[in-house]
Amino acid sequence: MTASAAELLDSAPCGVFSVDVASGKILYANEAAARITSRNRDDLEGIAVAELFTTEFTPVLASLLDAASASDSGVPIGTAAHLAGAPGRASSTAVSVLANRLRAQSGALTVTMTLHNETERRVREKDLVDARLNAEAAQDDAEAALDRSQDALGASEEARKLAEAERTQVQILASTLQRTLLPPLLSAPTGMNVAAHYHPASIDEVGGDFYDVFPLDKNTWGFFLGDVSGKGAGAAAVTSLTRYTLRAAAVFDRDPISVLENLNTVLHHEFHGDDPRFCTVVFGTVTPGPDGAEVHLASGGHPPAVRVTRSAGVDFVDTAGGQLVGALSEPHFASATVTLEPGDVMAFYTDGLTEAIVGPGRTRFDDNGSLETFVAEKGPTTATKIVDDLTALLATFGDGLQDDVALLAFDVPLLAADAGPIEQ
Repeated sequence: MTASAAELLDSAPCGVFSVDVASGKILYANEAAARITSRNRDDLEGIAVAELFTTEFTPVLASLLDAASASDSGVPIGTAAHLAGAPGRASSTAVSVLANRLRAQSGALTVTMTLHNETERRVREKDLVDARLNAEAAQDDAEAALDRSQDALGASEEARKLAEAERTQVQILASTLQRTLLPPLLSAPTGMNVAAHYHPASIDEVGGDFYDVFPLDKNTWGFFLGDVSGKGAGAAAVTSLTRYTLRAAAVFDRDPISVLENLNTVLHHEFHGDDPRFCTVVFGTVTPGPDGAEVHLASGGHPPAVRVTRSAGVDFVDTAGGQLVGALSEPHFASATVTLEPGDVMAFYTDGLTEAIVGPGRTRFDDNGSLETFVAEKGPTTATKIVDDLTALLATFGDGLQDDVALLAFDVPLLAADAGPIEQ
């Protein structure tokens, strides 16, 4: 036997014996044979192979050796057996035996026997079966988890679609309600132009900004623009009440101070309890004339109107000191009278414009007089153009525009002979 063959046999995982047929003794045993029989390798060589097996296997072993030595097919002959307990070891070990003849160079006939520990094999098989069962169980768990995940994904998608449909419905309702709080058409005073715009900060909620222009008689028009505190249905209810109260009060007494006092009485009476409501409002009248228009107005806590003259001069109408409408039982309101000449524009706005966040530290747009600068750069102008310019400005604020904005503007057109290149 070559060295390489011996090394190969010594490293074989199964037990290997070489048995002399004539004497029945073991001529060679590898390391695995010693391990399987629980004996020393040196103790195996030279003993009768029958000593390794239980007595009931003796005739079977003899027949196996005879059959293997007589076979010329080269096909191993196998059977099952039990090893006798080694000295000091009472239990036997189940093995499978394969035998094949081999003639040595000396001419002696030998049988090569291989032993496989059935207990070890069964343990390995059990481990393999357990591993396969565990793998199948893990696969079943993974498939079940995938099914649950797909079910959850489907439910999530359905919930998303439902939420999206509900949000769309809310937006439609909010938009519809908002339109009912704004006039579908503005009635421009005779010989003048009027323009307005409403910019909602959110399409999901009804805002509280409002405006209107309406005739009081054939010579005078009333107008107002304001901002109710809060948002949603509550603010919409206050806005609706405010609009109708202003129009009704102006019919009985068009004096701007009186109109705001009447509105304050109504709001303070209706909303002075657990859910107080108030608003800022500017109310006024416009009386066009042959050389311009006379504007009488009063403010209840509202930002000042801005006037842009034909020569691009800009000034704010002084209504400082006017207090919120509906907050106090007897508030103070500030009034002013302004004459608009041909080419002049007067614009009104809510504080969503001036308080838009435009810089770090919550810097607001008009903290440093930016509105006056912006309007001056756009002048001279018209009612339509100033509303369009301010609308474009709102679009640049992005997320910084945190409140609704209402815009309203009047202008007295230039006479044809005086008209310059003002962009409409």
